[in-house]
Amino acid sequence: MISNLQKVDEYRWIIPKSGAMRTEGLIYASEKMLPHICGDKAAAQVSNVACLPGIAGRSLAMPDIHWGYGFPIGGVAAFDYDSGIISPGGIGYDINCGVRLIRTNLSEKDVKPQLEKLIHSLFSAVPSGVGSTGRLNLSKNEVKDVLKLGAKWAVKQGYGTEADLKHTEEEGCMVSSNPDNISHHAIERGTEQVGTLGAGNHFLEIQVVEQVFDEVAANAFGLFLGQAAIMIHSGSRGLGYQVCDDYIKILQSAVIKYGISLPDRQLVCVPVTSDEGKKYFSAMSAAANYAWANRQCMMHWTRECFMKTLGISPKDAGLELVYDIAHNIGKIEEHQINGKLTKLMVHRKGATRAFSKEHQSVPEDYRQAGQPVIIPGSMGTNSYVLSGTETAMNETWGSACHGAGRIASRTAILKQVNGSELQQQLLKQGIYVQSKSYKTLAEEAPQAYKDVNQVVDVCVKSGIAKKVAKLRPIGVIKG
Repeated sequence: MISNLQKVDEYRWIIPKSGAMRTEGLIYASEKMLPHICGDKAAAQVSNVACLPGIAGRSLAMPDIHWGYGFPIGGVAAFDYDSGIISPGGIGYDINCGVRLIRTNLSEKDVKPQLEKLIHSLFSAVPSGVGSTGRLNLSKNEVKDVLKLGAKWAVKQGYGTEADLKHTEEEGCMVSSNPDNISHHAIERGTEQVGTLGAGNHFLEIQVVEQVFDEVAANAFGLFLGQAAIMIHSGSRGLGYQVCDDYIKILQSAVIKYGISLPDRQLVCVPVTSDEGKKYFSAMSAAANYAWANRQCMMHWTRECFMKTLGISPKDAGLELVYDIAHNIGKIEEHQINGKLTKLMVHRKGATRAFSKEHQSVPEDYRQAGQPVIIPGSMGTNSYVLSGTETAMNETWGSACHGAGRIASRTAILKQVNGSELQQQLLKQGIYVQSKSYKTLAEEAPQAYKDVNQVVDVCVKSGIAKKVAKLRPIGVIKG
């Protein structure tokens, strides 16, 4: 596959249109990244997505691309609303898996003496691990309220403030949600998981702003050198997984009904405007709302832990939301195509929105900077805050990468890494880690991922994002 790629510049590679492809593929990557991208067949998945009906522009891949279900993780594709499709594989099983960054008024020296106590407190307050259940046990009707209102539900229950909503993508609620299109089993799975971290690559980290690249944007986002911050990475838990699984089964027969030819059966899809398409989108929107409520509740308990453990007031703590961004989601958006504003169904799977400062969806107090783009690193490595650009609006439907991106499977990395030894290695680096199991730590070892610095550099040097700040972890909770 590498031999078929056409080099545009140092960070852009074209997959030429061939066979059933309706358009070209475009991969954002350095040359060093290409062997893995092509070796795990992620590049072939970019080509497969280019075969789907109604695709607009190119089939895109961010530099954190790796193999996924149907669509590659790190894939972005937009489809004409009237003639295109919607595909669960283009959004992912963990619907609205995403990240929120919380700034504080505290410095590293304020937090470090109490770090171990803080991590223990957070570990108790925010349930984590496979199948973890939370502090809330909701009725099925209450779950439906969460699915309708998202983070707004959490704020109404006292878990946060209206200011949190302003700095959440979609203000924490997709109005296209319809809980009636979600199965009873999915709702049952959602009764006990609001406010839970989950497992895998999900985490809660205490971080320190190590470097500021853009003073104007950093000031707008409330970030400063040496500042303590918190990053939360989680999604829609079992409910979101069940929604995806349910609709993949439903859409498998619908593909035949609509006569859609697929290069890979995992690309199961239906027309956006079909009855099945509308139902899936409304169910996906509901699961996305569940994820926003989930992260909002975790943020609330994080605030409580900080204030109680450090013995400080809300004013002194300054625990305010910088931004909450989704990276497994489908959105109906309008973008320019050949000078014409066009309605699209944009799929971002392992990719985040990166809107420029001119876009009306960017919070008003961030208009001088652009939309915050939060890029977590792998466990024990740096994370980044970027901002969206006009180049992203023109080239990637306003999208950028979502993280480092795996290069080794969990099975493979378990043969190489001992979780207990890794925990001690990280402690020597000044990073205190607590997890439900050593197995999880081993699976999420830094060497299982690409170098986040290189991934971010590709986004920045290609112009689809700008660096604002770099953060390093000092305390980590893993599921």
